[in-house]
Amino acid sequence: MEGTLVLHWNFWDYFINPYFWSGFMGWCVAQVIKMTRGAIRTKSLDFTYLMSTGGMPSAHSSLVVGVFVSLGLGQGWAAPVTVVASVVATITMFDAATVRRAAGQQARLLNKLTRQLFHERKFSAKPLKEMLGHTRTEVLGGMVTGTTVAVGVMRLWTALGWPNLG
Repeated sequence: MEGTLVLHWNFWDYFINPYFWSGFMGWCVAQVIKMTRGAIRTKSLDFTYLMSTGGMPSAHSSLVVGVFVSLGLGQGWAAPVTVVASVVATITMFDAATVRRAAGQQARLLNKLTRQLFHERKFSAKPLKEMLGHTRTEVLGGMVTGTTVAVGVMRLWTALGWPNLG
């Protein structure tokens, strides 16, 4: 099929391939780990962790590394799609540990200044979200989570004899 243009597309095919499930399950596992860590820390179950940004492990890193590793295992490490996935994963993790982390630190500082202004001049403002980015350890935790999930999904996919959709 190389070199031909695919003009048909079945929406449901998207959901029956291991690459989708490796990324999606990597994200889900990372978010559940965050929620579990929060429950242990606060002694209460907070479902907002399932959609939160920041924290350990990085769900963004887990998702992109899950897709990258599953593509490497399924399509080969030198396949063009795997190379593209590695670039996207690298950019995502770099962004999480630098740009988004810096934005979170700026939000923390702005919130502190706003609290001081509120007490001095009766100024009010909605606090900014501070948990935006990740430490390098959180990104590494996401990488490990994504890799582990991808290897598990690909092994299960193969063991069940499900089709690998190119």
